[in-house]
Amino acid sequence: MLRLRAAVVLLALLAGCGSDDDGDGDHDGVRLPPAGARVDYQLGGAYPPSGDAEVVIRDVTAEPAPDRYGVCYVNAFQTQPGTLRWWQDENDDLLLSDDGELVTDPDWPDEALLDTSTEANRAALAEIVGTDLERCAEAGFAAVEPDNLDSWTRSHDLLNDADNLAFAALLAERAHELGLAIAQKNAPELGDAGRDTAHLDFAIAEECEVHDECAAYTDVYGRHVIEIEYTDNGRDAFAAACAARGDRVSVLLRDRDVVPAGATGYVSEWC
Repeated sequence: MLRLRAAVVLLALLAGCGSDDDGDGDHDGVRLPPAGARVDYQLGGAYPPSGDAEVVIRDVTAEPAPDRYGVCYVNAFQTQPGTLRWWQDENDDLLLSDDGELVTDPDWPDEALLDTSTEANRAALAEIVGTDLERCAEAGFAAVEPDNLDSWTRSHDLLNDADNLAFAALLAERAHELGLAIAQKNAPELGDAGRDTAHLDFAIAEECEVHDECAAYTDVYGRHVIEIEYTDNGRDAFAAACAARGDRVSVLLRDRDVVPAGATGYVSEWC
């Protein structure tokens, strides 16, 4: 494994696009999250982070945690919960529809997919989503987590990976202009295209141990991977992830609803 890891890093460095091997440093002029750091995933509501958490991920509507590396969550490829009416009133032409019916996420039916299928749509969407990126930067976050990059897989074949990669590239360009690092959220099937085509800087991977996908991220981003496993899958995957990668990348266990500390069901653990 170490010999393979060394070969991957060497090839990436020779190509001029490898991740920083010691876990520190910059990429595309932005500061990356410290590799292997403890990460507090606070999407269900902000709360004072654990004293040993170096990275705190919060929603775009929240403020970053003081004195921590802050990652700002933005639902970039689907509508944010509670905003669908606004989109329908103001930008209905940018929502994906199939025979006149909105295409929504089957797991989150109040989230409609954004239509990234044309260059004009992507440019218009980048302006709208770009205001969220600006909010992240102005609030003091260091990076952004644009969620639902894989929305094409739920699009009834109306979108494809190239559409979403092209939109992600626009978001990455804007993020870098604002001084923000930007994550690839899930979508392991992209291979190195997230890094090389969309110019994303690091990865946030959900349940990659459960689905045997973690190498798809570490092969591309090296140590700059944040892995989140969930309690409703049991604890075996988390234990296996810690044994396999816990000394190199950030691995954490969270309850599925990512509720705040003190709420019923709260779980937040690290290797």
